[in-house]
Amino acid sequence: MRAEGTNSQSMTNERRLEGRVALITGGGRGIGRAIALAYAAEGAKLALAARTAAELKGTSDIARARHGTEVLTIVADVSCRQQIDSMVARTLERFGSIDVLVNNAGNLGPMGRLWENDSDEWTRTIGIHLFGTYYGCKAAIPHMLKRGSGRIVNLAGVGGPNVTAYDAAKTAIVNLTENLALELADTSITVNAMSPGSIHTRMWEKTRDIALAIGDTAMYHQGVQVTSGQGASIERAAELAVFLGSDSCGKLSGRLVRAVTDKFEDFPSHIDRIMSSEAYLIRRVE
Repeated sequence: MRAEGTNSQSMTNERRLEGRVALITGGGRGIGRAIALAYAAEGAKLALAARTAAELKGTSDIARARHGTEVLTIVADVSCRQQIDSMVARTLERFGSIDVLVNNAGNLGPMGRLWENDSDEWTRTIGIHLFGTYYGCKAAIPHMLKRGSGRIVNLAGVGGPNVTAYDAAKTAIVNLTENLALELADTSITVNAMSPGSIHTRMWEKTRDIALAIGDTAMYHQGVQVTSGQGASIERAAELAVFLGSDSCGKLSGRLVRAVTDKFEDFPSHIDRIMSSEAYLIRRVE
């Protein structure tokens, strides 16, 4: 599957994000770029943040060329609260609002057995994924509360043995999402997590190569499969991000939705039932 760009098609003939402002972290490449271009196709104005200016320019140039999108690019490290605060402030200064926040920025982190991982790398990975999501929500929600609306999309994922920092951070993000949704239950702000699936990106290429080096046979074979055209669809993941960032998702909040297995196109006719049940939750009430 391609790691750059998207040919995502709208589920309706109308552009679902027309005139709205979307702030997307990790928007320079891979899944973040695909989400940004899908949002641009749906009419959104974009504020894109990442650590690499050249990659941000690449996404911005494509969005402008294809869709005439208005784009603000911001070089930022999401693990730094001050840089996130500045990112949100600059977006508000440029566009006057943030309608959608997509917390996508991430890294692979250290691979190998937990007790052999470098402690600084391990905690750095938690900082990028979990703290980055926390800082983004903390900075954007007061503005959304003042405006009376907003959509937050947090990127989840699946790790496993030998990627404990990544897996712990992604699991924590899902729990953060569920609890934050409860705190926002009396507002018009929704917050959901999405699992994009195993998509051919640079991260999976790195995972494959390190897995071979450390003798993780299962992860290596999965990496070979993902990077040889048998991975999940990046277009499908971007479409899910559009769904969760637009009015299409209605009152859906506090849920983990998987791009690969969940038929989210059918959710609109079942949202009341979903929200009154334990569907798509990690938390379970016995």
